[in-house]
Amino acid sequence: MTEPLSPLRLSASGMQAQSERLRRTAENIANTDTPGYRRKLVTFHEAARFGRPTGEVQASRTLLDRTELPRIHDPAHPMSDENGYYLGSNVNLVVEIADSREAGRSYEANLKMFEQTRQMGASLLDLLRR
Repeated sequence: MTEPLSPLRLSASGMQAQSERLRRTAENIANTDTPGYRRKLVTFHEAARFGRPTGEVQASRTLLDRTELPRIHDPAHPMSDENGYYLGSNVNLVVEIADSREAGRSYEANLKMFEQTRQMGASLLDLLRR
């Protein structure tokens, strides 16, 4: 992490990871009422290049929430079994909205860091030109 653009890459990696998280929460919200849908999760880990940690953030592969799907009683539903039950979705709308707000705020914080780093670099170049 000795190159001068490192803070820009760090904040860009944070923005990319949070946008991936926002994408997954949007999918979850869209599928709240889809029968049999399992909530998608994203975790973060530190990226490595040539076996050495870079300090950048990277989103993991998409994971599925393995909590039990709720059984919903609706004999009129086309997917219901002989007893009138079908498997619903394990998405909790309140949790998804909270996750999306947190991801949005983290994205904004990384964007501010990106802009501040860029402004500091521009100010340094102005001072060196004088």
